[in-house]
Amino acid sequence: MSTVSVIGGGPAGLIAAEELARAGMDVTVHEHMPAVCRKFLLAGRGGLNITHSEDFARLLTRYGDSSDRLAPMLAQFDPQDLRDWCAGLGEETFVGSSGRVFPRAFRATPLVRAWLARLAELGVQIETRRRWTGWTDEPGVLRFAGADGTETEVASDAAVFALGGASWPRLGSDGGWVETFRDRGTEVTPLRPANVGVCVGWSDIFVDRFAGKPLKNVALSVRGHGGPPARGDAMITQTGLEGGPLYAIGAVIRDALDSGEPCVVEVDLRPDLTVDRLTERLLQRRPKDSDPTWLRRTTGLDPAAIALVRESGGGTVPRDAAVMARLIKAVPVEVSATMPIARAISTAGGIAWSEVDESLMLHRMPGTFVAGEMLDWEAPTGGYLLQASFSTGVTAARGALAWLTPSRAGPSG
Repeated sequence: MSTVSVIGGGPAGLIAAEELARAGMDVTVHEHMPAVCRKFLLAGRGGLNITHSEDFARLLTRYGDSSDRLAPMLAQFDPQDLRDWCAGLGEETFVGSSGRVFPRAFRATPLVRAWLARLAELGVQIETRRRWTGWTDEPGVLRFAGADGTETEVASDAAVFALGGASWPRLGSDGGWVETFRDRGTEVTPLRPANVGVCVGWSDIFVDRFAGKPLKNVALSVRGHGGPPARGDAMITQTGLEGGPLYAIGAVIRDALDSGEPCVVEVDLRPDLTVDRLTERLLQRRPKDSDPTWLRRTTGLDPAAIALVRESGGGTVPRDAAVMARLIKAVPVEVSATMPIARAISTAGGIAWSEVDESLMLHRMPGTFVAGEMLDWEAPTGGYLLQASFSTGVTAARGALAWLTPSRAGPSG
């Protein structure tokens, strides 16, 4: 029986362990935190969005430049496969109004509990408080440090690494693996924050009144950069903006910040109305209307949206209806930076695609596979992150099985 070490106890690592154990491998999961799936469990507290129900072609677009590489992996373990897997653990799923998919329990805890029971039945060993520190000079031998600093060496026939990115380091994903892989000659694109809020220099008056308030049903884009606007609700914070639309254009925001030019996010406060239609409404101003009353009565803007318009003009608003209409469709918000990576939901960057084959085995280290956020891809929230983590975990596991037992790979062409 071949032995496989899985390093990392998040979704990508555990699904790889399950796939390997089902095929009869002797599998041990090594996790440096006191328990597995800590980030997964925390993410599930507010409603575990595990995948998305949109059609496959649309799904692929969510992965940007990595869509071509991820396509075969997402195809071999697709959203329906993930939903069936959840059902097999006793957690039926449902599609929300936005197309997002959730378990009926709406939490991760029941799913993880059932999953760990299944892994135990399959004979998977889970070793916690064991931080991977590198390789020895002997092929296939890994080094680990225990909580007390004790060093151990573990030999295995293959290894699957699923150590995550560098977001939420207190839950285990701290990016500590990067330099160890680079020392072995592996190209690793720098890890950067993704699905993260942005920093804006709000005035004190604006922050005092509106921090914590949402901007409802807006569309966001980055001035001077292509791509469709991202719609949804954004949240005003003490330091800037958060929320799904920001996350969806996060890569564009990073590119704009990297250019060295001012990065301006344009907020369309009324995406369902044209400039001409807004102008018609705004022309209906009554002589005694204050600016807030005018905007609220003719366009339906709420106090937070009206305050954003005022903030963009330094406390004043244009009186001309056409000028105001154009402003409502593109309120400029200058972004100075993204929030730090420790505040991000996920990370961009990771092991370059050129370093792995189609089964996610490292070219430089045969028998070593990588999965999940360690790879250089990113996606917005909405179930896409977890879907790709599961899909790449399955791909890496099947790659390891094919490498360990060549007959599984089928006849060569």
